[in-house]
Amino acid sequence: MTTIKQIAVIGAGIMGQGVAYQFAKYDYDITLTDISEEALAKAKKEIRNIERLDKMLHKSAATVNVLDKITFTTDLGAVAAADFIIENITENISLKENLYQQLKNIVSDHALLAVNTSAVSVTRLAAFLKNPQQVMGIHFMNPVHLKPTVEVIRGHHTTPATIEATQALLHTVKMTGVVVNDMPGFISNRVLMLTINEAIFALQDGVATIPDIDKIFKECFGHKMGPLETADLIGLDTILYTLDVLLASYNDSKFRPAPLLRKMVDAGLHGRKSKEGFYKYDLN
Repeated sequence: MTTIKQIAVIGAGIMGQGVAYQFAKYDYDITLTDISEEALAKAKKEIRNIERLDKMLHKSAATVNVLDKITFTTDLGAVAAADFIIENITENISLKENLYQQLKNIVSDHALLAVNTSAVSVTRLAAFLKNPQQVMGIHFMNPVHLKPTVEVIRGHHTTPATIEATQALLHTVKMTGVVVNDMPGFISNRVLMLTINEAIFALQDGVATIPDIDKIFKECFGHKMGPLETADLIGLDTILYTLDVLLASYNDSKFRPAPLLRKMVDAGLHGRKSKEGFYKYDLN
């Protein structure tokens, strides 16, 4: 089994920031790559904020200086040195396929690669690489450092050794993987996206207000967050991308995105990361 020391995280958005922090927190050396210096600068600021809040709230927070463990770069070729690669770019199949075509000649023969995805086929992306048996999916939840359970997705070619190594790695950062098979949406988002989308339809139809829709789920069902609050946390653009993937994959109209969702995404109302979605946020 490969000894994992160097970890590369591709994509410095919200999920990439959280993943990089979680592994750096447990003393792994991280290479965080993105296509723009602006995205990397923002990621550095957000990771510093995550670290600060984590130390305020939890005694188990990082004892290392997390940013000292992370190398920020726009050079995708830097991931060649990694033993384990976690890909986190936007849930857009064309963008992901273009990335994996590039990775084919970059990823080392011994490296394992995890697709951090909520709906895209792991098997489809693994087919672009030389060693598809060393590819699996990991569906991290947001915020990563507060959600210790993840879905580990077994692709068609994924070997038991790859799953075993992935589970062992997750264990070292105090996380647990639930192994599921590679079907679009897996378990969590196959169910969750329907719930969020139907809540948006209910709002669109004037059945109830935003706060009352969320209140029903929190006070009647005991959920920590309502579906519209959850949508804002995930990102409305990500919700839309995921529903589009599920609709195309299953050819089932139950996954058709609510027109209100598409309108909000077109308007740039993406949730917490844009400071406005179903709710407004002061993130300063």
